[in-house]
Amino acid sequence: MGKHIVEGKKTLRFSPKYPTKILQLSSPAIALRDTQKQFSALDLSNSDFLPSTDDGANVKTYRIRTAEKDESIYDISSVYDYTDNILRDGRMYKGKRIITFSNVLKYNSFPLAKILQEVLVICQEAMNNPVEIEFAVDLSKKASKVGIFNLLQIRPIVAESNDYDVDASETQLDKILLSSDSALGNGVIKGVKDIIYVKLENFNSVNNPKIVPIIEQLNQGFNSRDENYILVGPGRWGSSDHWLGIPVKWSQISNARLIVESGLKDYTVDPSQGTHFFQNLTSFRVGYFTITPFRNEGTFDIDFLNQQEAVYEDEFVRHIRFDSEILIKIDGRKNKGIILKPSLDD
Repeated sequence: MGKHIVEGKKTLRFSPKYPTKILQLSSPAIALRDTQKQFSALDLSNSDFLPSTDDGANVKTYRIRTAEKDESIYDISSVYDYTDNILRDGRMYKGKRIITFSNVLKYNSFPLAKILQEVLVICQEAMNNPVEIEFAVDLSKKASKVGIFNLLQIRPIVAESNDYDVDASETQLDKILLSSDSALGNGVIKGVKDIIYVKLENFNSVNNPKIVPIIEQLNQGFNSRDENYILVGPGRWGSSDHWLGIPVKWSQISNARLIVESGLKDYTVDPSQGTHFFQNLTSFRVGYFTITPFRNEGTFDIDFLNQQEAVYEDEFVRHIRFDSEILIKIDGRKNKGIILKPSLDD
């Protein structure tokens, strides 16, 4: 599901070329401190199932020891020996389980490292660009069955030539239109004077499909003028499930220079992090912000926008155009981004 990594929790990092040299396992103390402590899983019990538009409503977090009940972690874990202060590999030992993937990476019970090396080379040659991939492996507990490697996504890595440091402390809060601590992209985006945003008052996800043709028509106008805009809306942009966000296709928002996913108190959806459009975002250097102001995860001065005269407005959407540029700054290393309010003196 990607939830563990997206939320920045502790995971194991290794190089497919050197799978046995893992910094997090360099000593028992470091392994105890820096390896995975929890995992997320769907609760399949009928009594606890909660029908909800929140796709995370039935996902629960458990301690690693919970997974020992069905022996699902024995092939990816080691045991910490308190007496000798060492990590022991194998399922015959009892003690505190540490997620090390030793059986896979050290003893090659499943050739994950070799598969990853070959897949990365093949994909890089095919796309003529360095790539990142998402994959899943089904490790069968039965000796008679082999594990299965599933390639889920391939995305090109487009590196910026320069890093840009976003320091929000240098800018007064009243000058910031929107800020994000979970931003994708890097650098300064200039030349944008327009914002299209979904109206949050009386928002109802049942109306999300109705918003698609409105956004598409506005986007066509920008395309014909060869101009760009900032797009802001609740939930996941591009979701195939309209209960989770507005189900647009890339062609319908292709002139957006920055896309923002915002959360509401009564509409909490895990951010997509731009996965629906990742190749387009990286190729065209489009910025992507996620914000949830009511959780203090970013800020959004929507009152400022509501006070401006609209170029277009209907029941669901407002389009604002300023006379001066809206400056966008993104720090790719810190995943921070801000949108500065344009000058209204012109």
